[in-house]
Amino acid sequence: MEEKGFETNSAILIGIVLTQPVVSHKSYGETFYCFSIGVDRKSGYRDMIQIIVSERLIWNVELGTGSLVEVLGQIRTYNEEQDGRNKLNVVVFAREFKLITEDPFPAHENKINLEGFICKKPIGRISPLGREICDIMLAVNRMYNKSDYIPCIAWGRNAGYAANLAVGTKIIITGRIQSREYRKRDEEGNVETKIAYEVSILKLE
Repeated sequence: MEEKGFETNSAILIGIVLTQPVVSHKSYGETFYCFSIGVDRKSGYRDMIQIIVSERLIWNVELGTGSLVEVLGQIRTYNEEQDGRNKLNVVVFAREFKLITEDPFPAHENKINLEGFICKKPIGRISPLGREICDIMLAVNRMYNKSDYIPCIAWGRNAGYAANLAVGTKIIITGRIQSREYRKRDEEGNVETKIAYEVSILKLE
């Protein structure tokens, strides 16, 4: 039986394993592993997405870098302290996991469906290329009175519409999870490359 909430937060990914699984954490005696997969866009850019998976789903799977996998799950977010600052981690928590061996291989896939509430005032801006964009923080409820706070980005007409939505508005979105490199300068002037994760909105209602 699907737990309630799966329909309000679902992720379907097909991509290539980029890193070997390492232990992420243990919960109620169950070990969870973390690794990243690469999902190629039609443009050729590769999004690098963090996956968390239970040992139950991969104990009998030969999981090496370069393997093609399908992940069905949910986006989860959690705060992690790094250098005295809070960093929002965005991962896909696997509910189902499959190694793809059939030939020909299916195309890479990256589909996210979310239903939640706007929890911060949306920030509309213009990109360096002159395109209208809008940043949205979406609170998506899950079981046990928990919520995931998921950064989303809207483009073009969706951005113009989203910029005027009030905090507390319920929205349903379809999109893709994407990774984006950015550079940050520390107090000593060193420039560090970091990765941000967000859901790029294709459809908003």
